[in-house]
Amino acid sequence: MFDKATRVLVVDDMLTMRKIVSKTLKELGFTDITEAADGQKAWDAIQAANPPIGLIVSDWNMPNCTGLDLLKRVRADGRFKHTPFVLLTAESESHQVMEAVKAGVDNYIVKPFTAETLKTKLEEAHKRTQNRS
Repeated sequence: MFDKATRVLVVDDMLTMRKIVSKTLKELGFTDITEAADGQKAWDAIQAANPPIGLIVSDWNMPNCTGLDLLKRVRADGRFKHTPFVLLTAESESHQVMEAVKAGVDNYIVKPFTAETLKTKLEEAHKRTQNRS
């Protein structure tokens, strides 16, 4: 599992969902959580973060810059391309999942989700990123 001091960025255009994800992450022991309301604000936060963001949990459907677009930006930038990235979405169509996998997502969580699901998906994402490094 990720170190509990890992800096986590939670991205969702719905404040309630950001709070739910952040609260669940805190329950899992994470202590450094930053939030952004859309992909563009998230990208700005990623570039400005010091220490760097160590895990991104992002909604897919957002204005200004979608989670998928944010994922593509992160993967295209050498500074951040290995940052673990989990997409959180209500979309579960197989072609969308495949599009996210092709773009380099580390895991995919379909809403609604439980704390146990989030924990399991984060553990799986951590294993994938360890293998990639």
